[in-house]
Amino acid sequence: MAAVIVVPILAFTLYTATVLTWSYSEGDRSGVLQKFSRKGWVCKTWEGEIAMSTVPGVAPTIWEFTVRDDEVAKRVNEAIGERVVIHYSEHFGVPTSCFGNTRYFVNAVKVLPR
Repeated sequence: MAAVIVVPILAFTLYTATVLTWSYSEGDRSGVLQKFSRKGWVCKTWEGEIAMSTVPGVAPTIWEFTVRDDEVAKRVNEAIGERVVIHYSEHFGVPTSCFGNTRYFVNAVKVLPR
């Protein structure tokens, strides 16, 4: 009888740990960091966006991301309004928004010289 409760909880925990550890892709994106905030009613997550311009005079593409590490969040917050390069990993199938609103998790930020 306990297995009916324990097995689904164990399976959910194992699945969540796997999708948060294994990344589908990783890379860098650059642009102007224009928004960064802590959001959520119950699960607070750091969410941000950068404006990526390919050609001057063309409307930028907005790219949204999540930061899970408080130290990285502090560095990102200090870079608002600056041109940055951020390193991210992409995680498909995260089961709840308590880990972030996007599938792109930023783990490093570098401010570019002006």
